Amino acid sequence: MKTLFLLFFLITGFLPLSAQQTDEKPTLAKVVVIPIRDQIAPPELYILRRGLKSAIEEGADTVILDMETPGGRLDVTFDMLSAIEKFPGKVVTYINKEAISAGALISAGTDEIYFSPNGIIGAAAPVSGNGADIDETMKMKIVSYLKGRVRSITDGKGYRGEVISAMIDSEHELKIDDEVLKPKGELLTLTATEAHKTYGENSEPLLGAGIEPSIQSLADTLLGKGNYTLTRLEPTWSEKIAQYLTSLSPILLGAGLLLIFIEFKTPGFGVFGISGGILLAIVFFGHHAAGLSGHEAAIFFFLGFAMVLVDVFVIPGFFVLAIPGALLMIGSLLWGMSDIWPEQPIPWKSDFLVRPLVNLLTGAAGSVVLFAALLRFMPRGGLWGKMVLDSAIGGEMTASHAARSQPSLIGATGHSVTALFPSGQIEIEGERYDARLALGTAGPSTPVKVIAVGEFELKVEILS
Repeated sequence: MKTLFLLFFLITGFLPLSAQQTDEKPTLAKVVVIPIRDQIAPPELYILRRGLKSAIEEGADTVILDMETPGGRLDVTFDMLSAIEKFPGKVVTYINKEAISAGALISAGTDEIYFSPNGIIGAAAPVSGNGADIDETMKMKIVSYLKGRVRSITDGKGYRGEVISAMIDSEHELKIDDEVLKPKGELLTLTATEAHKTYGENSEPLLGAGIEPSIQSLADTLLGKGNYTLTRLEPTWSEKIAQYLTSLSPILLGAGLLLIFIEFKTPGFGVFGISGGILLAIVFFGHHAAGLSGHEAAIFFFLGFAMVLVDVFVIPGFFVLAIPGALLMIGSLLWGMSDIWPEQPIPWKSDFLVRPLVNLLTGAAGSVVLFAALLRFMPRGGLWGKMVLDSAIGGEMTASHAARSQPSLIGATGHSVTALFPSGQIEIEGERYDARLALGTAGPSTPVKVIAVGEFELKVEILS
């Protein structure tokens, strides 16, 4: 009878699960290790952001922060805590050597804290940027705020809130089970052994979740040996340089826009356009390496730039492509400098566009000021003399209303004084006028014919 039932299940495909065999391999968990080293400053924030975004894109289950820092900036610390909160999986701190000051606060915001045998954590009292003590009143305000933040990120995590508060506030007494672990008047710093000492009825560790000799052994403890793949984020030398370039974004952006504007005003395509393009590329590269954007923003920028070029040189005067192209360029610049996270909605109601807008407006204003200064102080002649300016034509320009008042100019012939690119200056019977070629470009001394009188310039064509 059992043989008949088994034969029936085999034929119908309803073989009991206990009897089925499969060649499918179990899916391995993904672990990403992000190093947090040196001073807590913008470069470390950029590395953390890039690592977390990469972990999200790869579908990682666990992120391990390889911590070894003496502390650093408080504002960057808060930004790093905010970034950690955006990771949907588990974030674990491994105190490889030390997590002092800001490092202790960052560790407090993760799910679990593990130690190397020689790891230490503590001494998180706020100090000034040069390491000196700050004003007592201001210190009280900062300490109160920090303790409030610590309570908010350590709620439900045992003794962690009280322990970190004792690291921040020298006047905070840490007392558990009638045992004073830290009296008033000093800051708390714990070794790995001290952090794992248990207290209370439930024998709960003071702070640490475990002591591991290496990150590899930590991953084995968390996920089981052979049940995961481990990837370590390794910043390159070029990436580190790019991290510092991001702080120069307004300057680079303004200089790049200025050079491109000058390129539009000079015949041919030369050093100004190439230099401006390189500076804008550096802006995009810096933010990409820092984890603030991907290649998409740069692609849209150069698409918009191409649309503007086509409108200026192929179909001048219509602005069919120039306006949407310019909007694409502006939008891509904002995109490239915005902190957008994978698989998360864009926080339109927040201030995430404030800094990109400030950078863009600062860069644009700087380029305008620099260009005005160039017009005022640059010498005449030479490379500068090729630009379409009054210094290039050696005389006073005729106002546009003069052209509009002479409809008889239609059909008149003359020659270009400057290059028509496609706009420039022409001369008719000794008078100079603003003019634009209907199609193409032309060099100086090219014979032209007026075919229409526009609002601000004459429309001309090349005489064959």
